[in-house]
Amino acid sequence: MIMEQFVHSAWGLVPFGLMLLVIAVAPLFVAEWWDKNRHKLAVSLLLAIPTAVCLVMGGMAQELEHQLLSDYIPFIVLLMSLYVVTGGIHLSGDIKAKPWVNTLFLAIGWLLASVMGTTGAAMLLIRPLLTTNQQREHKVHTVLFFIALCANCGGLLTPLGDPPLFMLFLRGAEFTWFLSLFPQWLFTGAVLLLLYFALDSYYYNKKEHWTALSADSREHKSLTIQGKTNLIYLLGIILAVAFIHAGNIPEMAEQEAPLWVRYMREIVLLLLTAMSLYTTKKHVRYELNKYSWAPINEVAVLFFGIFVTMTPALAYLNANAASLGMTHTWQFYYATGVLSSFLDNTPTAVAFHSVASGLAPEQLATFDGNIVAGIPEVLLQAICLGAVFFGAMTYIGNGPNFMVKAIAEESGVKMPSFFGYMFRFSLIVLLPVYILVQLIFL
Repeated sequence: MIMEQFVHSAWGLVPFGLMLLVIAVAPLFVAEWWDKNRHKLAVSLLLAIPTAVCLVMGGMAQELEHQLLSDYIPFIVLLMSLYVVTGGIHLSGDIKAKPWVNTLFLAIGWLLASVMGTTGAAMLLIRPLLTTNQQREHKVHTVLFFIALCANCGGLLTPLGDPPLFMLFLRGAEFTWFLSLFPQWLFTGAVLLLLYFALDSYYYNKKEHWTALSADSREHKSLTIQGKTNLIYLLGIILAVAFIHAGNIPEMAEQEAPLWVRYMREIVLLLLTAMSLYTTKKHVRYELNKYSWAPINEVAVLFFGIFVTMTPALAYLNANAASLGMTHTWQFYYATGVLSSFLDNTPTAVAFHSVASGLAPEQLATFDGNIVAGIPEVLLQAICLGAVFFGAMTYIGNGPNFMVKAIAEESGVKMPSFFGYMFRFSLIVLLPVYILVQLIFL
């Protein structure tokens, strides 16, 4: 009885809240300790195991099973396949770091993010971008806009682009539905690219010393790509996610179906992953790309804890959504956005989807338009936009952000601090753009 009361009350939010709090705070205050994946595993299990016991004893075993088998496994398999395949592609070269060249780099990353994921696009392009700009004195702004465009905003158009979108895809949004976010994606990207081009042109023409520009002109190396076979595997991942799902193959949703049917998409993704590992030259993956299994291991460990602790939290939010006072589209946009700025955007998006799903019929009736993934389409749009865009507001808002920062610092770029990033860039550049998105589109 006590267990049932726990998982169905506000106390059920505590493990989830603690999990997200540790993930957000630990890198800032105990970074050296937190860097070890065994410590992340310990935290994850410490919160997940008691929660799982409470769920089973409280009559929510089925909900826990759904979270792990229907959400966690597909989520991790997709991220791993994208991580492995994109980790086998290496782009190198050093071309003139003119404003139009840098803008083209950012535009390509912005375009690729929806195809190969924000992490894949960021890792593919950050090193050649830094190499291209190594002779320039002013390049911090280039990395900042790269984080915004390539590691976040670009990944809006497909479930492959950013993990929260894939979770919403699993909850019923069609693969092609995300293309309906094209106007918001285009507006945000175009504004940021124009701002960047203007700023980089100013630095290039007014601030760069002639010796830096002269050195940049002398040192030149054509762009080359290695590991091209992985582009075929990447196409295979896109097609698998787009076509192998319960909407096209209803048997995949049947609990009594054989495992190979239920996990047909995941089997295909794992085969593509294995082929990438087997066919990619080791020096391309491990030497040129400095590939490591640590990041994907970290994701697997942390998200196990997140998915387990999220189960009672989602049930509570769904049951009590009508009393939370969220009855306007802009509330979902900014609430999802603010939390995605400091917490992981995937559980944040899922949590607000649960809130939207739990609204009373009279509340739902106030929203015009179609129902997509079980909620009004305009609310789903707001959640997607908030989760993806606002991930760029801090270094911890999205996984690739910190990775790009670390690589830039390794290359000698003096990046702003955590709060410096916010006050020098995201609050004065990104937030006004995001407010315009809300005013124009929501």
